[in-house]
Order: sequence, then C-alpha cells, then structure tokens
Amino acid sequence: MMNFKKFVQPYSALSLDHFHDIIALRIKIFVIEQDCPYQDLDGKDKLAYHLFYKNNEGEVVAATRILPQKISYAEVSVGRVVVDESCRGTGLGHLIMEESMNFVQAEFGPVDVRLSAQKHLENYYGKHGFKSTGKEYLEDGIPHVEMLYTSPTFK
Repeated sequence: MMNFKKFVQPYSALSLDHFHDIIALRIKIFVIEQDCPYQDLDGKDKLAYHLFYKNNEGEVVAATRILPQKISYAEVSVGRVVVDESCRGTGLGHLIMEESMNFVQAEFGPVDVRLSAQKHLENYYGKHGFKSTGKEYLEDGIPHVEMLYTSPTFK
C-alpha cells in the first residue's frame, strides 16, 4: 500500500495551499470526472473540519468535509468524500471514512452522522455503519440517497 499522511484541520487553520489543493481535487473528481457542473463552494467549508491525505509527493489525494450539527443536517455530517483516481483500490477510501468517523466521535462524542451519498456508493458507506433512510433523490442530476449512522449508545 502507498504511504499517505493524514491531516485534519478546521478551515481557520488550513493553509491557502491546502485549501486550494482540496478544492482542486474536488473539482477534478466531482465536476470534471463526473461531468457535473455544480457550485462546490457553498459557504460551508468555512464552518467545516477538513480531513485530507497527501501522498509522498505532497499532493492532496483524498479529502472529506466534516460539518458540525445544524449546518447541513440536525446531525453532524460527513461530505465531499473524494479520492483521486490514482489512489483508488489502495484502501484509502475506506481509511478516510474510518478516520473521518473516528474524528467525529473524538470531536463531538457518540453522535449520529447523516450524509448524502451517490446511490452507487450506498454499499461503500454501508461498510462504515451507514444505513439508508429511504430518501432517494436527484442532486445535480445524479441519483443520491440519504444515509444515517446511528451512534451506539452506552448504558
């Protein structure tokens, strides 16, 4: 497996280069590769924690955006999950979700997490404890499903 270095920072702590590289990766995948013009910069990045990985060359190759409660949903949310094509099949996609969920639990405690998944990735998110809420919809012309991770309660 390739070596990756993890970073997690609130927007206010991101360097300009890191923010630029995260947005460039998101545009590369969501807009160019998926041929889906949409408004990526929606104002929520400024309220988010950004978890991202760099490869040995210092390039951002994977990222997620973690939003506190009451920004996208009543729950904490994980979104803008992206892995560069060159790193797919390495396990990095599962690693970034595991680390995102670990961060959520460390930062917010045992909370529920909601996300909007592209429908074809439902099984991927299912492997990380997310279950479909049954709400399916088109977002930017792509089938999506709302998914919820219900935090285990400790008695």
